[in-house]
Amino acid sequence: MIPEINYIAVILATLSSMVVGSIWYAEKVFGARWMKLSGMTREDTQTGFVKALVITLIVSFITALVLAGTATIVHDYYGGGSFLLSAVITAIVLWAGFTAARFITHDLFDRRPAGLTVLNVAHELVTLVVMALIIGVWPA
Repeated sequence: MIPEINYIAVILATLSSMVVGSIWYAEKVFGARWMKLSGMTREDTQTGFVKALVITLIVSFITALVLAGTATIVHDYYGGGSFLLSAVITAIVLWAGFTAARFITHDLFDRRPAGLTVLNVAHELVTLVVMALIIGVWPA
């Protein structure tokens, strides 16, 4: 069974991840803290920026597509109700089980500062919840 997906919602969710990231990592929001914790400079962030942006856009599309499909499967499996609620709960569960768990594991072995892990994991949670809100408001 291939779940029905609203591809316009997926595209909007993809774009939302770019908006969330540009706000989250803006220097006046968490960008300065992120640079300090990661050991990056402003100049470092400019190197390979276009490539990183294109890859992020592709990966964000894949994330939004998987979230939309999984939310539809979860919604159908549990017998309906609010698709918006199904999408948000699915996003939080997927974030906790895959994104947060993997970030924490890798960051521990890479010896990254705990503050950097928290900052990045929180960004991923906000990104996925915003994606879920968009996907949840416009089901297939």
